Amino acid sequence: MIPAQDGWRVGVLFSESGTTVVTETEHLRGTELAIAEINAAGGVLGRPIVPTVYDPGARNADYLAFARRMLAEDDLDIIFGCSMSASRKTVLPIVERHNGLLFYPSMYEGFEYCENVFYCGATVNQTCLPLADYLIRNYGGRVYFVGCDYIFPRESNRIMQELIEARGGEVVGETYVPLDAGEDAVSALIPKIRTAAPDVVFSTLVGTTAQAFYRLYDAAGFDRTRHPVASLTMAETEIATIGRAACTGHILAATYMQTVDNAENARFVAAFKARFGADATTSIWSEAAYMQVHLFARALARVGSADPRRIALDPLGDEFDTPEGRVRVDVDTRHLWLTPRIGIATGEGLFDIVWESRVAVRPDPYLAATRIEESALDAWI
Repeated sequence: MIPAQDGWRVGVLFSESGTTVVTETEHLRGTELAIAEINAAGGVLGRPIVPTVYDPGARNADYLAFARRMLAEDDLDIIFGCSMSASRKTVLPIVERHNGLLFYPSMYEGFEYCENVFYCGATVNQTCLPLADYLIRNYGGRVYFVGCDYIFPRESNRIMQELIEARGGEVVGETYVPLDAGEDAVSALIPKIRTAAPDVVFSTLVGTTAQAFYRLYDAAGFDRTRHPVASLTMAETEIATIGRAACTGHILAATYMQTVDNAENARFVAAFKARFGADATTSIWSEAAYMQVHLFARALARVGSADPRRIALDPLGDEFDTPEGRVRVDVDTRHLWLTPRIGIATGEGLFDIVWESRVAVRPDPYLAATRIEESALDAWI
């Protein structure tokens, strides 16, 4: 057995406690599974990947403190970490200052480029664009926005408003609550939605706040077959936490769902369940975290060094098969070509994929090349 000190040392920075514990635990599980697979196969160039793991507890100050410790004290150059945009924005200055490299696995609001980051989750043209089309075509154009009060919800809602209005729809209400909102604040959303009578609710609530909202929406008796909640984040593992019966009919726009039908995903789901239990479900959170470790390992094998400057350049243009399909690292944006999908939650706690792009879609985080008026469903089916 190769001593750990002779391995490739990396940092892992996901929360195992706090408001985003469900999604970030999934990030951590995906990361752990990928590292275990790589090491079981002999590591990279005969050396294991050795993680140093910290739990920031969903507190931005702790993300910053642990990122600084990793880079300045632990002598780590590569970090897999952060889930929310707020935590990513918090650690970016320290990552840049120490010339480290962050692999970021979450879908996010776009409008960012950093040579010290690989953005391995979906961006706005791969999620919001097809979702806006789908909602208006299938449910109607009256949309109510609810979100937590930080950058991802506000930016995502701004983009969705432009998309909805460009398609002849309207935003009939927009309400934000704190990230750690109590039940009283979340409960106050329900009568506002009932009064506005939207066709659909677009939710950028996250974590425990989102879980409370979905339970309250169910208890309020809204007909989810006609007036669902649509989201970019409410994936399989959060459905399990909320309760499957309370989530049927709700909509997810994402690039991965457990029900994706390909050989890589079948293997991934089986390995995930073998490691974490038969009842465990995969999700966009675990899959993206899993995929980005393999992206790193591929670059490491080619470069032969964990030098962050070389690892930051090598994967550009790399293309390989993953559980969500064929992905490619975009040379210009450091984001990934991914396959957009739309799913409707079923009673099994999974998603019936009702639409997916026939090809991987180039990331356009600034919406520079994507016309707001473009019909995503017509263009990509």
